[in-house]
Amino acid sequence: MDVEALRTFVAIAGSGQFQAAADQLGISQQAVSKRIAALERHLKVTLLVRGPRGSRLSLDGQVLLPHAKQALAAIEQAERAVRPGSRPLRVDVLHRRIAPAQAVYRFYRAHPEASLDTVTLGAENATQAVQAVLEGAIDASFRALPVDQVPAGISAERLLDAPLELLVGPGHPLADAPWVRPADLVGHRIWIPGIRPGTEWAAFYQALSDDFGLSVDALGPHFGDEALMDALADSASLATLVGSGDRYLWPQAHDLRRVPLRAPTPVYPHALVTRTGDQHPVLTALRDHLRGARPRTPDDAWVPDWADR
Repeated sequence: MDVEALRTFVAIAGSGQFQAAADQLGISQQAVSKRIAALERHLKVTLLVRGPRGSRLSLDGQVLLPHAKQALAAIEQAERAVRPGSRPLRVDVLHRRIAPAQAVYRFYRAHPEASLDTVTLGAENATQAVQAVLEGAIDASFRALPVDQVPAGISAERLLDAPLELLVGPGHPLADAPWVRPADLVGHRIWIPGIRPGTEWAAFYQALSDDFGLSVDALGPHFGDEALMDALADSASLATLVGSGDRYLWPQAHDLRRVPLRAPTPVYPHALVTRTGDQHPVLTALRDHLRGARPRTPDDAWVPDWADR
């Protein structure tokens, strides 16, 4: 059923005049007549009885009118629901503790009026997250996306470089170092539980291992961040890598140490992935905020060859 024909029918029912309905809708009287004729043909009934003083509803027109008004109200509600800015911006931050979540949280602190909804699609790889953006399940995601794998309809802007740090217990040989080079980690076991094959972070750590000859593994089950902190505190040989802006908490007695990596500084290149041309006002504000607050990339930064340089 033609929505514009229904809207025209309701306008005539309110005014009783074809010309008044035409003026209200901003169309010609001839167009009004054509819409009503088409609607009557579709329904196979007469909706309006024409007379010298205007038009009145037939019995069938009286039956249709409340349903037509209800249908138009539902359509208007649906349009409002998806109109840019009418619903919360839905952003995938990957993990609540890491840099993207912290950046979005800082944005929200600066813009508390922003309508925002965050999710964590940590079980999905970059390809699956991009597909979720394309399909509209989410509006944006933070991913390390190879430049040659950005599909049509997607924009990816590298806005959040997260320098890596070594996290170790107090008994580790590098615990008291002011900073270390990636080359200094050769021969040390770097345990990052939870790395899944086929994900962009697996590709990142594989590139890091290959370029510097490191031993990065995800062996054994991942019992959560707290269990990882416990293992580091009790070990003189175990280490892991975290982003400099990641928020990890541990008991004071653990005495864990965060040691910066330099010469070069490995950075995880988070890109903001969105649908091309998305005009959601909160997305525009978030992108502007990230651009303005973008941390300076170290002069000696290292990223995988497949990352946008």
